Amino acid sequence: MGMTEKIRILCVKRGNMSEAELARRLGISPQNLNNKMKRDNFTENDLKSIADALDCTYSSLFTLNDTGETV
Repeated sequence: MGMTEKIRILCVKRGNMSEAELARRLGISPQNLNNKMKRDNFTENDLKSIADALDCTYSSLFTLNDTGETV
């Protein structure tokens, strides 16, 4: 599942928030957000801002397969 799909799921869970409303909360144009969504291309800062706008927590983790340790 790509990041765009995850963001869309979160928008539904937040009362079917539109991309335009999410863009407004992020302080960017709807076209800019739409381009990021189409490319499924977000920076770490984008994802943190989106999490804030959707009132959730974003964390990026690496997990070692042999030990289960996260970094």
